Amino acid sequence: MRGSVMVREWRTGERVEQAAWWRWTRRVLTGVCGAVLAGAAGLAVVRLAGWDDGTSLALVVVGVPYAALASVLALGVLLALRSWWPAALAGALVAVQLVWLVPRLVPEGGGTPAADAPRLRVATSNAYLGQADAAALVRLVREQRVDVLAMEEFGPGAAERLDRAGIAEVLPHREQRPGRDTAIFSRLPLTPLDGSASEAAREQIAAEVAVGGRTVRLTAVHTYYPMGDAGRWAEDFDELRAAVAGATRNAVLLGDFNATLDHSPMRALLGTGLTDTHEELGRGVAPTWPESNTYFPGLWPVIQIDHVLHGEALRAVSVTEHTVRGSDHRAVVAELAVTG
Repeated sequence: MRGSVMVREWRTGERVEQAAWWRWTRRVLTGVCGAVLAGAAGLAVVRLAGWDDGTSLALVVVGVPYAALASVLALGVLLALRSWWPAALAGALVAVQLVWLVPRLVPEGGGTPAADAPRLRVATSNAYLGQADAAALVRLVREQRVDVLAMEEFGPGAAERLDRAGIAEVLPHREQRPGRDTAIFSRLPLTPLDGSASEAAREQIAAEVAVGGRTVRLTAVHTYYPMGDAGRWAEDFDELRAAVAGATRNAVLLGDFNATLDHSPMRALLGTGLTDTHEELGRGVAPTWPESNTYFPGLWPVIQIDHVLHGEALRAVSVTEHTVRGSDHRAVVAELAVTG
């Protein structure tokens, strides 16, 4: 009899300890989820209010997609814990985030461009202050049948190295300017847009090409980086918006924008009548930076800051990202149909 009582007491004590451990674990998990959701909510407020425009908050806005993923995980944990009110708040936050992110993962409708619509294959590559492997770039141009290549951080000696690698054999036309770190190489003849509004922004180069009898306005873009000077970064976007205002229909802007689709200056630029090719094709979270390179090996891309934007007279057919030895960015290659 005494033994049975002792067993019952031991089991009761064990259940009490387990209950206490579960209450402690539940509080810890709820607290962690609360911290995650508080951070994600703060980031959502920054994005909604546009507080990143010209401020250091631009640095944290790059984490919006990851905050959304963390919020979904936190929601799942809270539901498993049966923490209904916190889960309801988490669900509301997740719903807001999905409104931003789902369109990037779903290709836009509208059908395939007509087979006889002229095609233009464009590429952008950041040369990492001229350190990108010139032979690799030329090989990319050949393999991807690139018609127009925009380059950024086109450092000293980059043009000479590309010439030695044979760039003129595939892209014989080019547009460069002293003091600017962008350049355009083209298989098609280029008409420079000297002194025009379309190249008013710092570092940008602009030119026109004829594709199937239709004019396409190209701008190689390289905005300043917000970590260096967020105000200057925002000013570059202000100038870009002013440059393309009323002239986006046949425009293609491509390059290193130093901005994701969540940054308010980027969203304002898209609001002028431009479409992001990645987002149009349901690949709006494909990362392009930072790429493993000679100076910082072992990196992998986590954010998308290299873009191809186009106006309503063009439609995206395909877009891919490619590693270029020596560059800290992945190159982006897009095929566009000229439909209007």
